[in-house]
Amino acid sequence: MKLIFPTDENAGYLSDRGAHFGKAKFYTMITLQDGVITEVECVVNPGHSGGACGNAVANIMALKPDALIVSGIGGSPAQGFAKAGLALYVDQDSATVQESVKRFVEGSLRQLGSSGTCSAH
Repeated sequence: MKLIFPTDENAGYLSDRGAHFGKAKFYTMITLQDGVITEVECVVNPGHSGGACGNAVANIMALKPDALIVSGIGGSPAQGFAKAGLALYVDQDSATVQESVKRFVEGSLRQLGSSGTCSAH
């Protein structure tokens, strides 16, 4: 299973999580097998100017994730991910990717549908 986390640094699973997926500098990708991290990769967020949130959705979907775990997301991109069939989870408590992965594996993260966590989008 491949999870994507918006992050503001390239420090692998020790990266601090980004506050909002569209403004994060990087996407840290974690591959899990039987609840254990087997691979960690970080890519630069290409941004989403010109195409607004639609480009951000396309950028993440091009990475072929199974789930996206965010601290915050607007309604429009949340709807885009729901339409694309991507599982979307919210974690507003974990500081690092490693902590959030642990919570995901434990099943303690809330899954979002097509509604976002903030009203500014």
